[in-house]
Amino acid sequence: MAPLRRPLPVSHSSIPAPLRFRPPTEVPTPRSPARPGMEAAAELRSAGNDEFRRGQYGAAKELYSRALAVLEDAGEAAAEERSVLLANRAACELRDGACRDCIADCCGALSLTPFAIKPLLRRAAAYEALESFALAYVDYKTALQVDCSIQAAHDGVNRMTKALLEKHGTNWREKLPPIPTVPIDAQRRWNVPSAGAPTGAAPPGNTPRGDPAQTAAGIERARTLKEEGNELVKKGNHKKAIEKYSESLKLNQECATYTNRALCYLTLKQHKEAVQDCTEALRLDPKNVKAFYRRAQALKELKDYKSSIADINSLLKIEPKNTAALRLLQELNRA
Repeated sequence: MAPLRRPLPVSHSSIPAPLRFRPPTEVPTPRSPARPGMEAAAELRSAGNDEFRRGQYGAAKELYSRALAVLEDAGEAAAEERSVLLANRAACELRDGACRDCIADCCGALSLTPFAIKPLLRRAAAYEALESFALAYVDYKTALQVDCSIQAAHDGVNRMTKALLEKHGTNWREKLPPIPTVPIDAQRRWNVPSAGAPTGAAPPGNTPRGDPAQTAAGIERARTLKEEGNELVKKGNHKKAIEKYSESLKLNQECATYTNRALCYLTLKQHKEAVQDCTEALRLDPKNVKAFYRRAQALKELKDYKSSIADINSLLKIEPKNTAALRLLQELNRA
């Protein structure tokens, strides 16, 4: 019988250690490099919208500019956001009477989102304020191709037709630049928000005249508030009158209310605000004598003599013998 063999010693190192289960490491979803910038820009835009609603157009413009700087290198991913920001900044510039800056920003917005309603209407208003009636007419007509229900564009076309007829006679259409053809896919309804409407896309715009939202009751209330403001002006309470006019304008955008509030701002030496109100009045009525005169007064106090003289000259084309305007022009020429 063969002798029993002693078992060989077993080295513990030769036995493989039991495998431990390790959950797979979670790989975070890569964030787009543009995403943080988009979020920061959206916050700045929202803050700008809040300032715009408060009537702080300079502060709003600064916030929109900062947002645009954040998105400067974002490329196509941020094209739509940049277009909105440019249109928002243009709204501030229009309110401040910086019409050429407004036009430049609207052109930039339209290059990113062609046939967008807001930059079209704002550029048209700026052209109108500069008395470039043919260019304003083209923009208003283009906006109507996008959405034929926009009352502000219909009103603009009517005003420009009248102005061009007076300037060029019955052949005024021959003086027009080409009107672009809006492609079918761009012919859709764009909402133009009413004053104070909360929106992340753009600052609150003006409620177009003739908008169904302007009910008869609202317009009547606006008229009452304006009259209350007028009574306060007679009593010399200009600060309280401004409050009444501001409430009235929320209900109905009326030229006379803007020029009345501008007079109060002039009295209180708030000249920038007076310029803004006169610019709004001229957008509604491009030949309003009071708006030209009061804006010229405010610009004179701001030492913008060139623009002030331009306003007086525009006024004198309408009323050549306006003695107050002639007297102010003499003062400006001596300044």
